[in-house]
Amino acid sequence: MSSERRRDVGDAIFVDEVGIEYGVHGDFRLRSAYQPIFAPHGHFLHPVAVEGLIEPHRAGRPVAPQAFFDSVEATDRLFVETMCRVLHLRNFPNIGVDGLDLFFNYNPLVNDHPGRALAEIRLMSRYLGELGLAPGMLVCEITEQAADDTLLARLAHEMRRDGIRIAIDDFGTGHSTEERVSLLKPDIVKIDGGWFAEFCRHAAAERFFRPLVSSLHDQDARVLVEGIEQPNHLRVALDAGVDLLQGFLLARPALAGTLFKEEPLAVDALLGRDNNVVPLFG
Repeated sequence: MSSERRRDVGDAIFVDEVGIEYGVHGDFRLRSAYQPIFAPHGHFLHPVAVEGLIEPHRAGRPVAPQAFFDSVEATDRLFVETMCRVLHLRNFPNIGVDGLDLFFNYNPLVNDHPGRALAEIRLMSRYLGELGLAPGMLVCEITEQAADDTLLARLAHEMRRDGIRIAIDDFGTGHSTEERVSLLKPDIVKIDGGWFAEFCRHAAAERFFRPLVSSLHDQDARVLVEGIEQPNHLRVALDAGVDLLQGFLLARPALAGTLFKEEPLAVDALLGRDNNVVPLFG
C-alpha cells in the first residue's frame, strides 16, 4: 500500500520552469512556502529553521490554506497531506542554506489507523534518504491533539526511532496541555500564537509567562513562540527565555525558490518598530 501511495503522489507532482515542484489536486495548484524560525543570540535573532506551509492557488490566485483543506474530501485527506509533506521535502534544498531544520505539520487524525500511520512515517523516511536529507533536521509538529494518547505515543516513538524530533503544536489551547507534554516528552513545545497574543495584553504577562517557560524547560523541552506580530510579543517572549521565535514581525512565509536572506535580525530594531514586518526573503 505504501508503494502505491508513493506512486500516486508522484503522479500529482510537477516541476515548473525554474525547477520548483508543485502539486495538483482538483482545481488547485499547491506550492511550498517556508516561514523562518529564529533563535535569539545576544542582541540578534538568527534563522535556524523553517516551517513548511502550503500555499494553494486556483485560477492563478492564492487561496486561504484553510479554505483549501476544508474543501478536501475525507477520502482524499491522507493523499493531500502526504503530497504536501513530499513537496516540502523536495523543495527544501532550493532554500540554498545549510544547517536549517525543517518543521512540518502532522495531523494524526487524518490517518488514525496505526499500521497505515506507521507506514506513512516509513515512507517519509525513505524520501529523506532519496533526497540526501538527514532525519535529525526534521521536526514533526503534531497539529491535532484530540487523537488517542496511545496512538500518539506510538507515532512519536516511531519517529524518534528514525531520528525525527517531535513538537507539540498549539500549546495553550484545546488538548495541548502539560499532561500531553508529560506523555509525549516532546523535543519542542510550540506556544499557540493566538493564545500568546491574548496573554500579552495583560500587564503582568512577563511575570506569568516566565514560570511556564521554565516548567517546560524542566521537562527538557525547548519552547517556540509563534505568532510574533508586535514588538510587545517579542519582548515578553525574550524576557521569559524562550528558545525559538516565529511570526510576521520577523518574517512572512515565502514561496519555494525565493531568495533566502541569512542575515540576523537586530532585536533592538525590532522592538523599536511599530508593527512593521521585517522581511527575511528578498
